Amino acid sequence: MDLLIQTLDSAIRLTTPLILACLAGLYSERAGIFDIGLEGKMLAAAFAAGAAAAVADSAWVGLFAAILASTGFALLHGFASITQRGNQIVSGVAINFLAAGLAVLLGDVWFRQGGRTPQLSADGRFRGVELENFPQMGSVGDTLYSIMKPIAEIPVIGRLFEQLVLGHNLLVYVAFLAVPVTWWIVYRTRFGLRLRAVGENPAAVDTAGVSVIWLRYRAVIICGILCGVAGAYLSIAQSVGFTKDMSAGRGFIALAALIFAKWRPWPALGACFLFGFLEAGANILQGRDMPVIGDVPVQFIQALPYILTVVLLAGFIGKAVPPKAGGVPYVKER
Repeated sequence: MDLLIQTLDSAIRLTTPLILACLAGLYSERAGIFDIGLEGKMLAAAFAAGAAAAVADSAWVGLFAAILASTGFALLHGFASITQRGNQIVSGVAINFLAAGLAVLLGDVWFRQGGRTPQLSADGRFRGVELENFPQMGSVGDTLYSIMKPIAEIPVIGRLFEQLVLGHNLLVYVAFLAVPVTWWIVYRTRFGLRLRAVGENPAAVDTAGVSVIWLRYRAVIICGILCGVAGAYLSIAQSVGFTKDMSAGRGFIALAALIFAKWRPWPALGACFLFGFLEAGANILQGRDMPVIGDVPVQFIQALPYILTVVLLAGFIGKAVPPKAGGVPYVKER
């Protein structure tokens, strides 16, 4: 039971940046802008968050800086892909390389720590939400405390509630809340209808009097904001500062999860949690003597999430059909 709770708790934390990046790609690709630059935007955001939080000693300043940096890279991708009608794949690759090199260069110049940012204080990080802290939040906190305290006292259920639902930092709840919000926006709003339409048939959207360019830019901006939150989570919530290449391929895994989920929000959550759970299990199994198998090589355990990515994309997900206008620059007919 303890091992299961520990694995699930770790899986929730590891799923957080994946689901944020996956939803970011969903907005962009539903609008017809393929984005393999998720990794670069997350990395740029992680560095900006770590650097700003270290200087200002404020997690909120770090979060704002992360969103600003990621949105800047997103607009750069939008300018190359939408305005200049460039190749979207090439633009995404360029952003990944630019962010990786720029983060290390600026980190080394500014902080002289080999590309890392200084270790953050408690005020520079988003800390976990504990049940005992609710009474300090005023009347709303008292109300939440009175509701949650009896649940936490229920045998077994209370333990699961306290260890799996509570104890996470704010950005974890933002990530999981973003899933139903995204579903509602994409499938229940006028903006979502136009977003899906512009990824399938932009000429029809243009004929209806809606600006395809502006709609795609809005999708790219939302993508940048979500990647910014994901990057901030890596450096000022999950860790105590920025380190080189700390995104560790999560942007590519999020892109694989998006394809696995066939560009839908709820399946995206399931796909990301699957990757997060596997990575959590890999971390916990390291160094353990497994029955029958014996000692499992650490390298194999660490490679499991990436092996799963290849296996799933090799044909186990059925036919995943991307938006028809994805990757195709729109040229207005005269």
